[in-house]
Amino acid sequence: MQNLILSTRALKVVNKAIDLFHHDGFPMVGIDKIMREAGVAKMTFYNYFHSKERFIEICLIVQKERLKEKVISISEYSHDAGAIDKLKKLYFLHTDVEGLYYLLFKAIFETKLTYPNAYQVAIKYRTWLINEIYSQLIKLKPDATFHDAKLFLYMIEGAIIQLLDPNKPDEREKLLDYFFITLG
Repeated sequence: MQNLILSTRALKVVNKAIDLFHHDGFPMVGIDKIMREAGVAKMTFYNYFHSKERFIEICLIVQKERLKEKVISISEYSHDAGAIDKLKKLYFLHTDVEGLYYLLFKAIFETKLTYPNAYQVAIKYRTWLINEIYSQLIKLKPDATFHDAKLFLYMIEGAIIQLLDPNKPDEREKLLDYFFITLG
């Protein structure tokens, strides 16, 4: 699936659906709504994507690749930033509920039973991200463990859940500082 090539028109449909899925959720967005919002006919939609499951999988792949580009940019091309700064950037990139990771995070909960291939896209991204986090953590603390990297990811996901509650204050910075203190 590495060489996914979409026409401009298909990409327009994917981008519109990503926005709809992001804000309304996978179960609430039907193919008819996507076609109406994107301005494509049913025949065109099914010629491009074949099924709703395949379409959701493609949307998540596109989102995952966009996010991976940003993570790689932070991890590998920010030569002037230290490991703590890179980890902070990764943290805030992933805890932005209007950002790229939120859709993959939602997919973990909303696609597991109904769209297992799409679910696997989100799970594979999490695994990849844990490895990226670990590569930064060992620069910061040579005896950091893979468990520490998983904890960092769980902290990201906990922050997202907290941000979804309008009655709770945004304490992402405080949580991140606490993580670095406990890391040593």
